[in-house]
Amino acid sequence: MNRKYQLTRRMTLPPEHPGERRDTHAVAAMAKDYSDNAVIDGHAHRRSQLVFASTGVMTVTTDRGTWVVPPQRALWMPAGIEHEIRASGILRMRTLYFEPETEIERAFPPECSVMEVTPLMRELILRAASLEIGEQVQQARLERLVAVLLDEAQSLSVLSLHLPIPDDPRLARICADLIADPSIDLTLAEWGRTVGASARTLTRQFLAGTGMTFTQWRQRARILASLPRLARGESIISVALGLGYDSPSAFGAMFKRTLGATPAAYFNSRYESAGLVK
Repeated sequence: MNRKYQLTRRMTLPPEHPGERRDTHAVAAMAKDYSDNAVIDGHAHRRSQLVFASTGVMTVTTDRGTWVVPPQRALWMPAGIEHEIRASGILRMRTLYFEPETEIERAFPPECSVMEVTPLMRELILRAASLEIGEQVQQARLERLVAVLLDEAQSLSVLSLHLPIPDDPRLARICADLIADPSIDLTLAEWGRTVGASARTLTRQFLAGTGMTFTQWRQRARILASLPRLARGESIISVALGLGYDSPSAFGAMFKRTLGATPAAYFNSRYESAGLVK
């Protein structure tokens, strides 16, 4: 395990878990709810999975970075990747598990990705996850639902909700400090004095290691950090000031530039489309 990702605890899943089962069925499903601040300890699945949050925000951490999954979106995770999940707000998680190296799996990206979910796909996931595991008739229904879901998945867009962590230990240290406190507003030159590298070196290595400039990475880190707090109902002004923005309007402008909608619209439109608010 990469040292930039330190699991607090690990768990071993039982062989009857839907993500571990070895049988003739290519698809399995599970529905589970978690309370605010719940942590699903580090683990990996034998099967690939599509994880959907109908409510709440999931923060998923692997050695490849962090993905933040807002409500009404889904995370695709290939088989064998160790990960930890943290819940913000009441998390209603619905998961589909797929046998690795099949046509089904090849319908999704090769790497972890947060994906948009169409209204039809949402209903298919919810229905599939509600079926009883192990009944032959239900299994046939599940596989028919998934066949439609896979057709719908062909046109889904991947969202920029991934925060990559570079391999360089100096940059990893900077990233860890900023994830712990996104309001820190040091320049790369100031960071350089802390980690022992020039601003020019850090600038070059940051772009090579993350595909983003330091400023772009920090802005994304702040916006992603805002999602769990907003999901818990924290006020926009509190979130904005807590993340180091000068004003709620500055935060709102960056949020819209990054995610395409204001904070209120980003959450409310999805809950409304799912029939979760009146």
